[in-house]
Amino acid sequence: MRAAMQAAAAAGADMAECRLDYLDKCDRATLRTLLKDRPLPVIVTCRPTRQGGRFAGHEPDRLGILFAAAKFGADYVDVEADVPESQRPKRRVILSHHDFDARPADLEAIVARLEAAPAEVCKIAFAADGPEDALAACRILHSAGKPTIALAMGEAGAASRILAGKFGAFGTFASLARGAESAPGQLTIEEMKRLYRWDSVGPATAVYGVIGCPVAHSMSPAIHNAAFAAVGIDAVYVPLRIEPGAESFDRFIEAVTASPWAGFRGFSVTIPHKQNALARVGEAAVDALACRIGAVNTIRLEPDGAARGWNTDYAAAMDALTAGMGIAREDLAGRKVAVIGAGGAARAIVAALTHYRADVTIYNRTFPRAEALAGEFGAEARPLEAVAELSAEIAVNCTSIGMHPDVESTPLPAELLRRVRVVFDTVYNPVQTRLLREAAAAGRACVSGLEMFVNQACMQFEIWTGRAAPRQIMRQVVSRHLLESS
Repeated sequence: MRAAMQAAAAAGADMAECRLDYLDKCDRATLRTLLKDRPLPVIVTCRPTRQGGRFAGHEPDRLGILFAAAKFGADYVDVEADVPESQRPKRRVILSHHDFDARPADLEAIVARLEAAPAEVCKIAFAADGPEDALAACRILHSAGKPTIALAMGEAGAASRILAGKFGAFGTFASLARGAESAPGQLTIEEMKRLYRWDSVGPATAVYGVIGCPVAHSMSPAIHNAAFAAVGIDAVYVPLRIEPGAESFDRFIEAVTASPWAGFRGFSVTIPHKQNALARVGEAAVDALACRIGAVNTIRLEPDGAARGWNTDYAAAMDALTAGMGIAREDLAGRKVAVIGAGGAARAIVAALTHYRADVTIYNRTFPRAEALAGEFGAEARPLEAVAELSAEIAVNCTSIGMHPDVESTPLPAELLRRVRVVFDTVYNPVQTRLLREAAAAGRACVSGLEMFVNQACMQFEIWTGRAAPRQIMRQVVSRHLLESS
């Protein structure tokens, strides 16, 4: 624990929490050793099992440990709110309440009791069902009458940890490393300091985020936070895990609408909420092609609270393809394009290709799905096995075949690649898929999914900020993350 305190100080922590309930032995000599000449201020906690901790002994023994820690100079002692006031240490108390099951129905009453109690700091932590619970924690901080810690635990509550400083929190919690979390949803101190720029987040910071399920491994926070830093925009981009279903999506958007003080300005939207985003924003607030696609992946919140939506997927794909071919979008007219797949990515790309009057054939394992998509956009549909008869200038892979970790799979046999001039693979991890490697070996022009991914992120940045995106920096961030994950 002493070594971890040293590591925390070196990593830039302002304070360390010492969880004494994790120690096998915690007598007075142990406490003296732990607290003497410590490298940074300390919160001492001995959490009982009834509040999610590990101390299973007698309550008088536990309270004795806390009293001794206070005597030996702990900067703060965390005491649970269910401990009678007469049994609490009298100096520098953090009075805490934890609920690991859900956001308490009587949350406001609990906070009022904590604030009214004779303690220097009050703390409340509860399990988050969705990011609207993270907003509830932020609301507590926003209106707090004394130094307060408020956290929504779990992946869905991550924004409450990242944004705590914006709303004047006494502090937030981070772990030294992945796997060393003391509560669900804790980020590492490196993530908090470098990825989310904790030291730069303040009351005026604008908030953006990625809505999806899951979102924990999304590269978008790294891309957009690096872009904000590069351009000098006071903004932070956070993960917002929302469980599937329109009801979950609407519940969060309604919470944002009711919380203008939170500073949310826009969202990226990914699986499974792109259709929910269109329904929520409304067709009148999106462009005609996004309506035809039936999906929105970018939302901007206007100063008056209204929302506008875009689908940057199709534009990003068209720009990647036409740049790779050295042509304009209008030059796609009449060109034969084979699209492999009939899912969400295929839908956006087929809609855009047919909009620019390309001659599109969709190949898919589930033929009725290909037929339905083709019928909607005036394309042709064929079963996947018919790809053996491929005849097209451009081939576009819109499936996940070849994506990490299944990197040796390919949607098109190498011998078919000589029948096309251009191969576009929407998979971006790895950057050079087997399909693209074999296409390059056959002398075909290649377009990587990386370009599409970077394009859509740049378009989102420009929609939100009205500033030119730092494309090279954003591309470098994506490339670095893909290299680290390979």
